[in-house]
Amino acid sequence: MFSQASVFMLILLLVAIVAKNQSLLVAVVFLLVVKWIGLGDRLYPIVQQKGIHIGVTIITIAVLTPIVTGEIGFKQLGEAVRSSYAWVALGAGVLVAIIAASGIDLLKSDPHITTALVFGTILSVALFNGVAVGPLIGAGIAFFVMKIIQFFTHLGG
Repeated sequence: MFSQASVFMLILLLVAIVAKNQSLLVAVVFLLVVKWIGLGDRLYPIVQQKGIHIGVTIITIAVLTPIVTGEIGFKQLGEAVRSSYAWVALGAGVLVAIIAASGIDLLKSDPHITTALVFGTILSVALFNGVAVGPLIGAGIAFFVMKIIQFFTHLGG
């Protein structure tokens, strides 16, 4: 009757409801509806291949919206660069973008890592009110930790 994938998704739906996590709820319902109306074979490959880029584009649109509405302009930018916290935020933004770029490649190339990262993100979203950018940043962090481990492994042996 129900496939293992559908049962897994229904469990995630229950977790989303219990945790009152709207993002996870919408994502699970969307994916289940696509599956149940028979569009999964056509839509899932597109979502899997382009989803991260589409999501990053949507987040970028959200971040740029205050600029286009006039809430943030050159005056606010000038005020921000005088703040030490703004410089910390600038550095963090650069670092996170670099880390995330490495994460994209890892997510595409290693399905085992992807599964662990996605599950970690689901747990974070459901249980700790996290935000689902976790797989991308998590993959980037995992990539750098793996490189550090490889470096020290090759150094020692």
